[in-house]
Amino acid sequence: MLINYIKAFNDNYIWTIEKDGKTLVVDPGDAGPVIDYLKDKNLDYILLTHKHMDHVGGVKELKNKYGAKVYGPLETKEYNDIFLSDGDEFELLGENFKVILTAGHTEEHISYLMGDKLFCGDALFLAGCGRVFTKDYKKAYEGLNKLKNLDDDTYVYPAHEYSLANLKFAKSVISNDDLDREFERVKKLREEEKITLPSTIGKEKKINPFFLARDLDEFTQFRNKKDNF
Repeated sequence: MLINYIKAFNDNYIWTIEKDGKTLVVDPGDAGPVIDYLKDKNLDYILLTHKHMDHVGGVKELKNKYGAKVYGPLETKEYNDIFLSDGDEFELLGENFKVILTAGHTEEHISYLMGDKLFCGDALFLAGCGRVFTKDYKKAYEGLNKLKNLDDDTYVYPAHEYSLANLKFAKSVISNDDLDREFERVKKLREEEKITLPSTIGKEKKINPFFLARDLDEFTQFRNKKDNF
């Protein structure tokens, strides 16, 4: 199995999973880079985490071109062949996928757990989390806590390269050696224009202020501070 990424827009990553001659992509906001990446390959499946256009903008073109089957939450209903909700499980490419509701960024945002690999859209980033556009901080906090309870060695594949900005904010509200080391690692990679992902759940427990928040109130305070940082 090969997991790779396709760059899109300024900072999006469209994750690909390839196995046994079949290809799956997660959140293709732009069709062009996906078509360029595939070349003479087919696209068999598309997984969607939420409705924002930088995650779904390429779906119709890709579906028309390749006949890919689309899986997503109710809020991406105009694209879906298969509708998913919290707790659902399904099999693709011989792998088991579990659906985790991680709402808050949008009303029905979902994340996908494939073995020890988490594809979490805009719910969780390296040292950060998505803006709570719904203003439902409780749901956002609950969703992150579900992810926090996954095994420490779970790999985290977010949809954006926000790592350096998130770490700068994290250093303004928490302080520890792990955070300092991660900041230096990420800073060097970004200077070389290299990807900083994936992260792991274990790492996020040490450096992510939204995982380290003691309760809902502190989580909300951190999120409001980040929005104005």
